Amino acid sequence: MIKLEHVTKNYDDHSALHDVSIQIDDGDFVFLVGPTGAGKSTFIKLISKEIEPDAGRIIVDDQDVTRLSNRRIPLLRRNMGMVSQDFRLLPKKTVFENVAFALEVVHCTKRTIKRQVPEVLALMGIEDKADNFPDDLSGGEQQRVAIARAIVNRPKLLIADEPTGNLDPDTAWEIMKLLDQINRRGTTIVMVTHAKDIVNRMNKRVVAIDRGHIVRDSRGGEYGFDD
Repeated sequence: MIKLEHVTKNYDDHSALHDVSIQIDDGDFVFLVGPTGAGKSTFIKLISKEIEPDAGRIIVDDQDVTRLSNRRIPLLRRNMGMVSQDFRLLPKKTVFENVAFALEVVHCTKRTIKRQVPEVLALMGIEDKADNFPDDLSGGEQQRVAIARAIVNRPKLLIADEPTGNLDPDTAWEIMKLLDQINRRGTTIVMVTHAKDIVNRMNKRVVAIDRGHIVRDSRGGEYGFDD
């Protein structure tokens, strides 16, 4: 699914990633952990081709991302779902319309939208919120909408950047159970997080980054940092 081969990314004053090599297989659930500034955000931005590496090769879904033309970037991202901690919902659209928007931008038919949006809202347990606007929802409900929007196109890969960062512990755990369910349905998940309790409890693969280097890669691992 994802392979980084000797990837380096430098910024003006430091090296964000240095000679990083790693493989993430189809169906993996990977926690990407490490101190602030360790290189985690750079890692996911490279995968989605938001930024370019200075050296090395990146393979995503059998495509060499480092050689991908700008014209083909939308096709790459169509197979990726993105979830962040700040939800990024459209305030003047209903829950249904927010999720449908992800299908509209890739020119899905109205028939497909009418079928897939209710399915994914039901999966997220918010089918009764379809006509509500984001301001009517709790933080946990808004994150469920954001996840629904990210997976409605049935992507192979879901990238979650601190998806529980703005949620209370109980709500965060409910979101994690949903992500685990999505993973068990076959979606590969890469999740950036500082939530030690969640990482330790989930018993998934943990990739630790520190100062631009992968310092640990373990299955059933723990968070392992004090920050």
